Amino acid sequence: MSRQIPAPRRPTRRIHVGRVPIGGGAPIAVQSMTNTDTRDVPATVEQIHRLAEAGCEIVRLAVLDSAAAAALERIKSRVEVPLIADIHFDHRLALEAVSAGADALRINPGNIGGRRAVERVVRAAADAGISMRIGVNAGSLQKDLLAKYGGPTPEAMVESALEQIGLFETLGFEQIKISLKSSSVTNTIKAYEGLARETDYPLHLGVTEAGGIIAGTVKSAVGIGYLLAGGIGDTFRVSLTSDPVNEVRVAYEILRALNLRHRGPEIISCPTCGRCEIDLQGILESVEEGLSGITQSPKVAIMGCVVNGPGEAREADVGVAGGRGQGILFRKGEVVRKIPEDELAQVLVEEVKRMCARPTGGES
Repeated sequence: MSRQIPAPRRPTRRIHVGRVPIGGGAPIAVQSMTNTDTRDVPATVEQIHRLAEAGCEIVRLAVLDSAAAAALERIKSRVEVPLIADIHFDHRLALEAVSAGADALRINPGNIGGRRAVERVVRAAADAGISMRIGVNAGSLQKDLLAKYGGPTPEAMVESALEQIGLFETLGFEQIKISLKSSSVTNTIKAYEGLARETDYPLHLGVTEAGGIIAGTVKSAVGIGYLLAGGIGDTFRVSLTSDPVNEVRVAYEILRALNLRHRGPEIISCPTCGRCEIDLQGILESVEEGLSGITQSPKVAIMGCVVNGPGEAREADVGVAGGRGQGILFRKGEVVRKIPEDELAQVLVEEVKRMCARPTGGES
């Protein structure tokens, strides 16, 4: 018997990061993190605006020192997307970020400074009415757990998270989500599956230090996609050594592949082969650029030969099938007209924009 893919979402509690609901059946939220110097307010604001335009719903910023914490207040006044303050090593920076108006905090129990430090941060977050993420990383687990398990195993990560959850609950604070990140895809999957059996708090997914565009996309798609397909995960970040806007684009493609959420046109294009007689790659790149600001989700086909091209193009909302310096434009399965190769990209972009200008709905 075949299993349902994706599986039904794991039931969780609901928390909020600013206005964005996390867990409890809310849409899986897409996050990213700025790579600007947080103290550089104009550069950071500009990047946040670009992330929001790409569909990012929550943005995390590194708070490295008191100057960065002070800058957070100025940044927040100039953006609409909720902001998470990312804190390491010094719990006092978390307190400053709360005072600056952070919508949520992310702390790492392995390096924040011990129980008393965590208690102070939890009380400050509770007083401000904001949520927190317990961010467990394989690279910075507590020394006693590393000794107990002989390394940063999935079991060690789960125990670290459960210890912190217990502390937070003792303090009466339950507005939390949890992450268990490793650069190992298999360890990440095992850790999240293990924690999902132990608690109903919402989970923030991610494969940390995943690499550049190719390696990072593959690792994230496999790790995050596997978990989402199993019904685990309420929000996530794709970690790439790249412009963070690419993280958001990859995130939505993962969600689209699992039919969980849709944002922007779904472009189907063939991989090319010796039968292709048009500049398919160039046409694809021009169409992607031309449609970059669209949030609706039409199915767009760009096919390069007569084998599968006409059939795929007919199945799409709009598409082209090319050959020998020209192509055929299809709309809803019907042939519209023949177009010279050098006009294919422009005509297709214009056709999609006309289609999206009609009231057909948007992102889901």
